[in-house]
Amino acid sequence: MKHILFILFTLVNITCLAQYSERELSKKEQDYTDSLKKVTYNHTFPLLGQKAYRMGFDIPYPIGIMTNYFYAKQGLIIENLQLGLSADNHDIPLTPVDFIEFGSNSVVVHSFNVRPDIWILPFLDLYGLFGYGTSTTTVNIVAPVAFTSVVKQNISTAGFGVTGAFGLGPLFVAIDANWSWNKPEKLDKPVTAKTFSMRLGHSIKFKYKPTRNVAFWAGAMRAKIGAGTVGEITLSDALPPEFWTRKDEVVQDYYTWYNSLNPLNPVDRLKKETADKVLTPIVERIDAVDGSASVRYALDKRPAEEWNMIVGGQFQLNKKWAFRTEAGIVGDRKSFLISAQYRFMAF
Repeated sequence: MKHILFILFTLVNITCLAQYSERELSKKEQDYTDSLKKVTYNHTFPLLGQKAYRMGFDIPYPIGIMTNYFYAKQGLIIENLQLGLSADNHDIPLTPVDFIEFGSNSVVVHSFNVRPDIWILPFLDLYGLFGYGTSTTTVNIVAPVAFTSVVKQNISTAGFGVTGAFGLGPLFVAIDANWSWNKPEKLDKPVTAKTFSMRLGHSIKFKYKPTRNVAFWAGAMRAKIGAGTVGEITLSDALPPEFWTRKDEVVQDYYTWYNSLNPLNPVDRLKKETADKVLTPIVERIDAVDGSASVRYALDKRPAEEWNMIVGGQFQLNKKWAFRTEAGIVGDRKSFLISAQYRFMAF
């Protein structure tokens, strides 16, 4: 149930390859561009580096290490719920419970990650993602009884991605895709996430320091997470402290609903059979304040909205250091990123 979009996750390395005509450049910038054409590029990566310099492009150092802090909050749609129970005298397997109704659900992620990368070509970057953080998932159940479950857990992330970047007149375009595997501590298997993003921006060079610039961009991001989730969690971890202060009310509401089922109605009869098999034993553990009982669960989940708009900016101090921030501002997913990057020559 916990994942990171993006997220966990999901960071783009944008190279500003905007082209300028000679008359648009200051003399110092023109001198710098002319000097690039005379460079002898003796390094393996990026491939075609020599050709890029001959054309007057100042390509980045090929190897980079980026550190990031990432925050995101997004809504979740939960479907196809199954429940089971592991407790004293109970070993109930996963059972479909399709009559439980959900309200507004959400996940909040805080993540720190590292992203090493290498420019294979002047316009093509490959990178890895390695991170660790926390996720807090809030699930609101509105029927047959109303209560909220809040689960916080640690999550680790690993993945890889590819970025393509090129100039479009005075603008730059960056297209990114990445795949990550996010392992919450309470899930049996990692949750996969796929992100795709597009950015259009403009870079402004410092007049007397051609390797220093600021860049601004806007774009859109799509995040898709793996549908299936299977896990097991104790009642004490699944239900917040405030729930236990009103557990008698929840238990009473459950039995009021249960006793209202008409055994002569086929739909109600099926609900009653399912309740007898899995829900009533869980409610009995709640009524006994047995926080050690473990609830098994399986479900399908997806973002409430897959697309959102992003805006960002970067300050490149020199060819070694750059600092970046980005925010998701339009759409259900709200996010914030801040990062620092160091680039260098290795071979």
